[in-house]
Amino acid sequence: MNHPEYHKAPVRYLENNSYRVASFITDGSGNFDPHTIDSFSHEWMKFSAFREIEIQQIGNEYFDLVDNEMLNNQSRVLDLGCGSGRWSRYIADRAGTVDAVDPGNSVFAAAAMLVDKKNVRITQASSDSIPFANNTFEFVMCLGVLHHIPDTQKALNDLIQKLKPGGYALLYFYYNLENRSVAYKLMFRISNMFRKPISRMPAFLKKWICDFIAIIVYLPLVFIAGMVKTLGGKILYHKLPLAYYVGKSFHIMRNDALDRFGTPLEKRFSKNEIASMCQNAGLEEIKFSDNAPYWHLVGRKSQDSYSIGSFETT
Repeated sequence: MNHPEYHKAPVRYLENNSYRVASFITDGSGNFDPHTIDSFSHEWMKFSAFREIEIQQIGNEYFDLVDNEMLNNQSRVLDLGCGSGRWSRYIADRAGTVDAVDPGNSVFAAAAMLVDKKNVRITQASSDSIPFANNTFEFVMCLGVLHHIPDTQKALNDLIQKLKPGGYALLYFYYNLENRSVAYKLMFRISNMFRKPISRMPAFLKKWICDFIAIIVYLPLVFIAGMVKTLGGKILYHKLPLAYYVGKSFHIMRNDALDRFGTPLEKRFSKNEIASMCQNAGLEEIKFSDNAPYWHLVGRKSQDSYSIGSFETT
């Protein structure tokens, strides 16, 4: 299966010693925050390598709702905001072709990670410069990206336009902690007071501080949650801070600490707000996963562009 053709000429080509990537980023303004893009470029150049077991472990969590009808070897896939390329790698062997798109210089990290996946192509583009015709892909995904874009609804609309009617989307938005306790929300607000100044720091200092946070905050809290789980509190441990990282590597904790505290632009949404945005973009049969990370969902593009759609929880 061949990759879909670009429907416009690249603005330039980016090259390093090993890779050549078509870029559709112009010097003008767009629906992106340059400081956030720069932050993620530094993040993914630092965390450019993941073990296959790490990719499979977390990929299984994100893709728990995706079946063979939604994604198969006949699917042309668009991965918007591919970052290091982890999720493109995760699904490459299940898909026909994958177009991994990112607005930052992390495209070189993705190119290195995906060099052995011959059905994956790397492109530099933002959500409002995706260089493919509308109604091109059978499956699109955008995991952990839309909440970092200034106009989230527009970015989602632009993405779903590239999806064929009847095709499927897998999306992940940061949630607003609506299913958490008052104490949990208070701890989050306190952590957010640190996030804002840290995210404005120079890249080298930000990386060092976030590694320190992973050591003094993530490791102890994950250890406590793990002990509670081991002692039989399988229901209680899920309610503890950072319990999501029980069983995950310190590499993942370091990466996510930098993601959490180092990103300048971050928004959070309720399940109803997410469902409304998805419906406005033309998705129906929207289904949220009950499992972390919250909230991730699948939806199907309406055959009728005016369809309002519906959503449900599993």
